[in-house]
Amino acid sequence: MPAPATVAPAPHSSILCVVGARPNFMKMAPIMAALADIGPELATSLVHTGQHYDVAMNHQYFEALGIPQPDINLEVGSGSHAAQTAEVMRRFEPALDEKRPSAVLVVGDVNSTLACALVATKKGIPVIHVEAGLRSFDRAMPEEINRILTDQISDLLFTTERSGRENLLREGIDASRIHFVGNVMIDTLRRNLDRAIPPSRILENAGRGAILANHEGYAVLTMHRPSNVDDPATLRALLETVLKIAPHLPVIFPMHPRTRAMVEKFGLGEMLKVPELVLLPPMGYLEMLGLMKDARLVLTDSGGIQEETTALGVPCITLRDNTERPVTVDEGTNTIAGQDPARILAAFEEIMQGGGKAGRVPEFWDGQAATRIAAAIQGWLGNGSRR
Repeated sequence: MPAPATVAPAPHSSILCVVGARPNFMKMAPIMAALADIGPELATSLVHTGQHYDVAMNHQYFEALGIPQPDINLEVGSGSHAAQTAEVMRRFEPALDEKRPSAVLVVGDVNSTLACALVATKKGIPVIHVEAGLRSFDRAMPEEINRILTDQISDLLFTTERSGRENLLREGIDASRIHFVGNVMIDTLRRNLDRAIPPSRILENAGRGAILANHEGYAVLTMHRPSNVDDPATLRALLETVLKIAPHLPVIFPMHPRTRAMVEKFGLGEMLKVPELVLLPPMGYLEMLGLMKDARLVLTDSGGIQEETTALGVPCITLRDNTERPVTVDEGTNTIAGQDPARILAAFEEIMQGGGKAGRVPEFWDGQAATRIAAAIQGWLGNGSRR
């Protein structure tokens, strides 16, 4: 992307940045750092909606990534999609009135992203969306609805891959509002790679250190999407497939709270008590980075992990029938296997026998996405940030 003309932001310009869930933290950390580098003429403040509300995990992520403590915490907590979105909107409006920013910056596709963008738009405050234009074309996914609607009401849209621009243009977004800047998740990954916690330490702390001595390599599993964990037959079939993999390659499974609750609800806990399956609590960012970095392969239904494994060159098997991040398949290390045990096992065998897709790091996944975002925002504010 060509560098925008250098224009000083209008005096006393301010950006109100919003995070709501843990994936947002990894995206916001480099953005806030890059915006701070602009200087005192641009003030930033941070609102945490509390959509993910685990106090220990939030602290762990903020501390690990060097994110400033939020100026405002809305403490929304859990709820249905409608209730949570509505509650974020209700609590965000007074915060917006208090801060009166020049613009609101949202990242990703969680409920907080859409809710805060809606409130800002209705109050005439411009919206900046980082990670715009990603599409799975599956409207059964709540995140897809959040992505589409947030993009439609945003004034400045930053894309992570070139397909994002094509999607936005097709949906009627003016080209002048779209900037291809790369992936801020990869900024965070590159900056923290040397700080990643070694898997040996993680497993020793869990009392499972011997598993690395007894096997050559390991796999990592993450799984949390309702489509995979909320139906007992689907969850059982996926876990049975993982148990077929584990004797050949031990599987480390940091279990999401939602998944753990469903495993207990459906009475599936006993089937997971096998020596080659290592059950762990949710991990902090540096712990997960360490596990992924040294893994032989990763099985996941997470969009962010599809990106991170591509950046790390680690083969990824995605337990979904689609992805909103096609560059991870077209250029990266990602294979879409869905929920079908035969496809998952075939992808596993291919990786074990041939090493999996080599892939390459996509364009602009170079650790400088946040710098490009800050430069674009600086020029946009200097030009009046008009709709």
